[in-house]
Amino acid sequence: MSSRAVQKELVSLLPNLRAFAISLCGDPDRADDLVQETVLKAWKHLDSYKEGTNLRAWLFTILRNTFLSNLRSRRQTEVSLDGEVDHMAHLGVPPAQHSWLGSKDLLKALERLSYDQRAAIILVGAEGFTYEEAATICDCAVGTIKSRVNRARIRLLEILGVADPVELVSDYRDTPAKATAIFS
Repeated sequence: MSSRAVQKELVSLLPNLRAFAISLCGDPDRADDLVQETVLKAWKHLDSYKEGTNLRAWLFTILRNTFLSNLRSRRQTEVSLDGEVDHMAHLGVPPAQHSWLGSKDLLKALERLSYDQRAAIILVGAEGFTYEEAATICDCAVGTIKSRVNRARIRLLEILGVADPVELVSDYRDTPAKATAIFS
C-alpha cells in the first residue's frame, strides 16, 4: 500500500478514532489532542506498519497505548511537591453534548464502567471490531475481551435501570446505530 493510500485510509478513520478517544477520556477537547498525538505517532512510525494488516486496528492500538501513557503521566503529575494530591485535577465539568452516542444517559453510564470494560464494549459493540481484533488492541486474551464485554453490558443495564435489553434498544431507536450496537 502506498503512503498516499495509507494517508487516505488514515484520514477516513479519524471520526472512528475520535469517537473511541471520547469514550476513553470523556472530553472532546482531550480526545482531539489524543487523536492528533495518535496520528503523529502513526505517521512517524509508518515504517513499522505491516502492509496487508489491519490499519484500523493498528491505529486503535496506538490510540489506546497513548491514552494509557498519558493517564499514567497525569496521575504522576497530580501529586504536588509536598506529596498531597492536587485537588484541582479532580474537579471537572460534564462534557459538552458532542457525544457520538447521542444519549447523555448512555454516555454517563459508559463513563462509570472500568476502563477495561469501557474499552472492550466500545471496540466490539460500537466500533465493530471482532473479539480477536479487540483482544489484540487491548493486549489480552480473546476470552478476557468476551468477559469484559459481557460484564460491561450487564453493568450498563444495571446503571441505566433496565431489566430487558430489548427495551433499552427500543428506547434508543433515535440514536446512532453505534449506541444500540453496544447492547446487541
